[in-house]
Amino acid sequence: MRIGVPAEIKNNENRVAMTPAGVVHLIRNNHEVFIQKGAGLGSGFTDAQYVEAGAKIVDTAEEAWNMEMVMKVKEPVESEYKHFSEGLILFTYLHLAPEPELTKALIEKKVVSIAYETVQLENRSLPLLAPMSEVAGRMAAQIGAQFLEKNKGGKGILLAGVPGVKRGKVTIIGGGQAGTNAAKIAVGLGADVTIIDLSAERLRQLDDIFGNQVKTLMSNPYNIAEAVKESDLVIGAVLIPGAKAPKLVTEEMIQSMEPGSV
Repeated sequence: MRIGVPAEIKNNENRVAMTPAGVVHLIRNNHEVFIQKGAGLGSGFTDAQYVEAGAKIVDTAEEAWNMEMVMKVKEPVESEYKHFSEGLILFTYLHLAPEPELTKALIEKKVVSIAYETVQLENRSLPLLAPMSEVAGRMAAQIGAQFLEKNKGGKGILLAGVPGVKRGKVTIIGGGQAGTNAAKIAVGLGADVTIIDLSAERLRQLDDIFGNQVKTLMSNPYNIAEAVKESDLVIGAVLIPGAKAPKLVTEEMIQSMEPGSV
């Protein structure tokens, strides 16, 4: 199969869908891989590395898209719809729930679309979404801590506190991959952490993971409202595969937080 990897053009997107190691694996399985020139630079991979791995470098996006299968990172933007063709296999994060126009274009052009975020193993885990959730969760806690600083408009507290001053309170709504990884960073920073989840079984697992380092709560409007009101930092990490995340934190809840909370 001829597989194309175009450069990502969405704002601030520096990832690439294929590493040189991935190219080697595909070449060994009798596929051809075509990488758009410079596609890997944002992720630290040069064209020379791809060539050494066995890929061919093409100059334009049109060439990279003109393949049997295209691998991307983010969902196509409107300017890329012109590359769609019947029978093309598109393998990427799609997030179609908030993208009706993209959904319509894929259907009209009869593109075979496989969304990374909906690929599941037999145990219902999401192996292609999990790494991104791990990154997002860890960054949420890290960036949230920064925005609590006065110079970023926050209330001016350290999550870890200092001797004689209480620790910052962090509430994480959702105990999946993103929420668990956010908790790891928040706990590591010394925060007072509460995780809220709808599944009692998942809360038991989190209790086994963190012990008395975190508090756990069943998810319901009352518990969420009370936890949010007392929090310095709230992180939303709820996932419904293939759908928009539910809106669990209301404007009224946000208004109940102290000024400068995040």
